[in-house]
Amino acid sequence: MADFASTEQRLAVTCHRYPDFPRRPATVVRLIKHIYKLVHDEANTVLKPYGINHPEYNLLMMLYGTASGTMSPSELADAAGEKSANITRLTNELCEKGLISRTASADDRRKLELSLTAQGLALIESFLPDICKLLFRETSELTVSEQVQFEKLLKKFLGGLAE
Repeated sequence: MADFASTEQRLAVTCHRYPDFPRRPATVVRLIKHIYKLVHDEANTVLKPYGINHPEYNLLMMLYGTASGTMSPSELADAAGEKSANITRLTNELCEKGLISRTASADDRRKLELSLTAQGLALIESFLPDICKLLFRETSELTVSEQVQFEKLLKKFLGGLAE
């Protein structure tokens, strides 16, 4: 965590220069940023042999975790926390790779539905063991009860941002 020590030093200087600067909230937000970068980079490393990246993985997993097996592009954008322009690019890439398909909605032909292809489903099932190992390794420093508490705190934090 040597990277974060320098961040804490910069925050201390900022607080010295501007005493009203909220050090603790800034520290929490910076920690989240550092965690995101590490999680993103590690996931990309694990997923590279499978020919996909972390954002593509997220979209595939949103579709995999949907009971109906289909989502509209806007639903997928919301679920994955991606902007619509990024969803278009990512879904184009996943379609080109043969992992998802686009079809017109049976209810409204103007609407698109995205779904996993057989190839996409097979890919997910091939990388899930490696992803499970990664997730267990990434959370190994936390007990199960700490993970439950951390999840509650993150949901509370997220709820405050969504207001």
